Order: sequence, then structure tokens, then C-alpha cells
Amino acid sequence: MSPPLVSVIIPAYNAEATILETIASVRAQTHADLEILVIDDGSTDGTLARVRSVDDERLSVFSYPHGGLATGRNRGVAHSAGAFISFIDADDLWTPDKLACQLAALERHPEAGLAYSWTTFVDGDGRYLFAKERLYFEGDVRLPLLRECFIASGSNVLLRRSCVDAVGPFDPILRSAEDWEYWLRAAVAWPFVMVPRYQILYRVSPSSMSADAARVEEACLLILARALATAPADLQRRRNEYLANIKHYVSFLHLTRTSRRGLAGRKLLEAIRLHPRIIARRKTFTLLCAWLVLGLLPRSLAPTVTTALLRVHGRLMALIVPELRRSPIVARR
Repeated sequence: MSPPLVSVIIPAYNAEATILETIASVRAQTHADLEILVIDDGSTDGTLARVRSVDDERLSVFSYPHGGLATGRNRGVAHSAGAFISFIDADDLWTPDKLACQLAALERHPEAGLAYSWTTFVDGDGRYLFAKERLYFEGDVRLPLLRECFIASGSNVLLRRSCVDAVGPFDPILRSAEDWEYWLRAAVAWPFVMVPRYQILYRVSPSSMSADAARVEEACLLILARALATAPADLQRRRNEYLANIKHYVSFLHLTRTSRRGLAGRKLLEAIRLHPRIIARRKTFTLLCAWLVLGLLPRSLAPTVTTALLRVHGRLMALIVPELRRSPIVARR
């Protein structure tokens, strides 16, 4: 038998609540010439049993001692046979056309190393919360990628194997934002191509890695320092802007994932001091409004109100953005 065109790698650690839904979203892809490699990362719950209950000859499962997300992805690459490789975390989801659209984009741009799509955020039940803004960066994306990880997560891209081979492994030392570090390395030598569709459903939950805002900040600062050490001088001159964007993102995480309003305000103030023009952004205004609203409420109500605010923001986006209005993600129940 010839090898599959696409290898889909799913690192899984104690993911029994979501792993079957994630696998189902991969099995439902309109591009069916693929293999599904589940890398069990030392789970101690029912993850392994649930994966083994799936009847699909395209699926293989490999079990290892716990090594972390980066190590799980690297182990998956070692087992993979496809000419293209994609990753999806064990709690995230794809729309059925995700792989087909990204493959078509890479076929149209044979010079590109990877394709990415737009991301929506869903709650623990998989229901639409809000969406990341539409961004159209293609080709040499080093500058916008240093500003922020516009790809949003490790569950997004489709990579050529030649790109994966050239970039090397994910850094197992990093326990957060390791995907951003990888995309930055890829961007040094490989053009990116974009699919203008919302196709990634990133699940927001207390157990997601982005919920640990302090760890995210530490990792992002390390990654930025590494990237700037070898970046051209014109990119290095924007250091304060990049640092401000990290602080801004960490402020958002503290406000929406940890409900630590004091830390959220402190990080937002640090961002403004580093790069005063950040205060003119719509994102900053929205964050300030949410911070003020949550400050009027008891802390016990913060998680519920935060989710409600995100959902209202997401519904407003769906009214304004045509791609969201047409997306089945918004209508999921």
C-alpha cells in the first residue's frame, strides 16, 4: 500500500472527555487519504481505552511515558508517513473541509511550507464563544508573527514534510507556546499561505495550557528573546512592541481564564508603558471595558460573567463578519 498523503498527529494526555470528539472531527474530513496517529502521553484516565474503541483502519495509537505536548508531537512525526503533516490537540476540533482547503492552498503555492486557517474559540461543550480576527498574512510572515502568534494554536497548520524535516523538532523544554516558537523557526526560511475560512475550533477550558497565564508569559518571553537574537536589525528595533503584545495577551488570559483582575490590570499597564500606541487598539479598549465591568462584581461571579461577555462579543462578531455568518461553527449546539 502507498503511504497516506496526510499524517494527522494527536498528542493526548488525560483527554478522555474530549478525545473521541476530536478524532471524529478528523475522521469526518472530506480529504480521506490520511492516517491518524494518537500519541498517548502517559494518560492515567480512560483516554487509551476510548481511543482503542474507535474502529478505523487509518488510526494507530502509540503509548509513551508522559513527556509533554512538544515531545508528543515529535513522537508523532517519527511515526508518520505522509507527505503532509498536521497536528491537533486532543480537545480541539476541525471543520470537515479543513485539510482539503489547506492542501489546495499548498498545491497552488508549491514554494510555501505551511498553510493556516482562521480560528474560533468554543467552550467546554464545543459551543461557539468568539473568533480570532481575520488576518491575511502570507509569504514572509516574520514581522507579523513576531508581533503575535496569529496562527493561534498548534491545531491549525498543515505542513509539508520537507518543511518539518528542515525546521526540526518542537522544543521539549518549552511547556507553553511551543507552537509559536516552531512557527517562528519555520518562517525564517518558508513562506506561509492562508486559507480565508474559519476552520479551527479551539476549546477554552480550565485545563487548557493557555489557562496558566504565568507559564505562558514566561515561555513567550523566552521565545521572543531567542527569535530576536538572530532577527534582522529592523525587526529587533520593534522589541518593545513585541513585549507589549505579550503583556497584552497575558492580561487577556488573566482576565478570561484565571479571573485575576489585579494581575490583568497590571499586565495591561505594563503593555501600555512599553508601547503607548497599544492603547489606541480596539482590543485594548475591549479589554479595559471588560476589566472595569468585572471590577464591579464579586469575584465568585467573574467566570460566569466573563464567559457571557465573550459570548456576546462572539455574537456581535458573527453579525459583522460574513465568514462567521456563513460558518456552521456559530450554529453548533
